[in-house]
Amino acid sequence: MLPVIIAGAGPTGLALALALAGHRVPTIVLDGADGPPPQRLARTCVLFPDLAHWARLPGLARETAAWSGWYARQRGRVAAHRPFADGEAPLHLPQHALEGALRAAAAGQELIRVLPGTRITDLEQHGTEVVVRSTELTEQTLRGSYLVGCDGARSTVRKLLGVGFPGRTGVERYAVATLRAAFPWQGEGGLHRGGPGGEVTVRPLPGDRWRLDWPLPEGDGLVTPDAMLERVHTTLGGWYEGEPPPYELLDAGVQVCHQRLALRWRAGRVFLAGDAARLLGALGTQPVAEGLRDVENLSWKLAAAWHHAPAEGLLDSYESERRAAVADRLRAVDQALPLVRGRRGRLARLIRGRGRGRLRLLTDGHAGDGALGAPARYPDSPLTFASRRATSATPPGAAVLDVPVTALDGTRTRLRHCLGGPLLLVLTAPGSRVWEAKHWLSAGLMPRLAEAARALPLPTELLVTEAYPDAAAHTLLVVRPDGHLAATLPGADREELRGFITRWHAEADTRSGEPTAP
Repeated sequence: MLPVIIAGAGPTGLALALALAGHRVPTIVLDGADGPPPQRLARTCVLFPDLAHWARLPGLARETAAWSGWYARQRGRVAAHRPFADGEAPLHLPQHALEGALRAAAAGQELIRVLPGTRITDLEQHGTEVVVRSTELTEQTLRGSYLVGCDGARSTVRKLLGVGFPGRTGVERYAVATLRAAFPWQGEGGLHRGGPGGEVTVRPLPGDRWRLDWPLPEGDGLVTPDAMLERVHTTLGGWYEGEPPPYELLDAGVQVCHQRLALRWRAGRVFLAGDAARLLGALGTQPVAEGLRDVENLSWKLAAAWHHAPAEGLLDSYESERRAAVADRLRAVDQALPLVRGRRGRLARLIRGRGRGRLRLLTDGHAGDGALGAPARYPDSPLTFASRRATSATPPGAAVLDVPVTALDGTRTRLRHCLGGPLLLVLTAPGSRVWEAKHWLSAGLMPRLAEAARALPLPTELLVTEAYPDAAAHTLLVVRPDGHLAATLPGADREELRGFITRWHAEADTRSGEPTAP
């Protein structure tokens, strides 16, 4: 089988190569750059709990700040405050640090081949392969089983496919400065409004470094270095009643946020991901995080098709799930902007007095909440199965909660640590932590569930947990490799289990023959 070709070696492309390597799929990464990215502390990213494992790459711990909370201040007074419990904290790090760690990890993988300074100039699809041409290639062409365009906002892959990229340009502009200073908020991020410097978000990085973002009014021209220094001085002076504390300006720039969505994310054996598929960033929405979610959704589906046989329904679900989720995110931004920026006078007047609602819209994207920040849900996906008789705190299609689990060999770990591999069947079994695995492997529902695991069209692992929030004993959670809940089933109900297996064979079958259900 030919390798998967990935165009682009930014965070999305490198993460996809690593995810596919974890599924034993070889890749060729075409890196259009001639070297590592510039170290810009004014370009950072936020990873939420569903993506926290990417921050565990070697070397990133010292570059990553886990926020202890998020606050909102109005004219110096705390209007809202949310502490983050362990496992809930957003993780803030420089984008170049994440990309550098991804590059280092990719360099250590035999299944990943990176071609620096290589850009696609043409592509063709022939039956079971994609042919890519580049003027930088000594052999002139590359052949792959699939091609994924992760080549950014000006994606050559998208243009060669003739896929439209409608949307709006410059919906928000932010002046950005990263400082070293001893601010008093002890690892908390926050929003300040009503001060002399105007609205500003403050987000901590390690080492007393802080990223500050000021939204710029429409029509503002260039932000000169003198204007940036004045903005910093005025803002800090307002916080400290006139005299700003000592600080060091480490980096500065202007972030321009666009809203665009590719009309298609799949064309035969070619896919789009990351900024090649969509652009966002206004109101704290996180483009790097969304690119990593594209990776986690696509990688296991490509791996299933690569190892077994193309399952069109499974591959189609990447576009239907991720494009719809990002469309919802962009729609939420479009609906929120006139409310928080007052760009439509009458509408802004209608919500005067609803300050807390405005503050929430201005913070959800940063904190990973609501329509602007929470992980996507896929309730309408053909891969999501709604049970008639079993429920849990996680609706089908949403990201699962992290709970302790026990594998069949007795290994105890966390559910999130098991993601990124096979499909997971998680049985709620009160008392299972008391007994060694050998005592319950052949008892109760376990033999039937082991048979169900063998009947599913994808590699499947069986786990048990003492409890899952709002799930009854002997509830079966079917968890996808990307951490989304495919189904909540009553473990003892043969009919529902058989119905789920039949449904998944219809949508995700990569094996020949009729499904057999327990």
